[in-house]
Amino acid sequence: MVLKINISEKHGKTYHLDLDSETLIGKHINEKIKGTEISPELSGYEFEITGASDKAGFPFVGDFETIGLRGILLTYGKGMKKRSKREGKKKRSNFTPGGLRLRKKIRGKVISPEAMQINLKVLKEGDKKLSEVFSEQNKKKETPKEEKIIA
Repeated sequence: MVLKINISEKHGKTYHLDLDSETLIGKHINEKIKGTEISPELSGYEFEITGASDKAGFPFVGDFETIGLRGILLTYGKGMKKRSKREGKKKRSNFTPGGLRLRKKIRGKVISPEAMQINLKVLKEGDKKLSEVFSEQNKKKETPKEEKIIA
């Protein structure tokens, strides 16, 4: 089982990592973890788990203590950003529909083996910068030059 891990910095840069081990299974959303649990190159770092999603794309929500997939009746807010049909497509600032609830599938806050992708936020920097650890992701993508065909 390969976990896709997204590590985000305060400056907005995100680094991607594929992890084969199951060290993050059983951890909770909003839990702090040490960088050595993920990779020995990340020693000195401290991360916070900010979110996750499973194989089918269902999100892990930190408000529910369950492990498995549940159908929860949600109001407007985290996990639901839909408008009611009577509101129409008009743009409104500070829009919060009253009385609108939808049943959505979500997972609880415990990371299970069904997790596919985990989001981490850097809380404490280590010895090396992340740009040095993930140097292959810093390279700018070269666009191939198109050759002009003259007919």
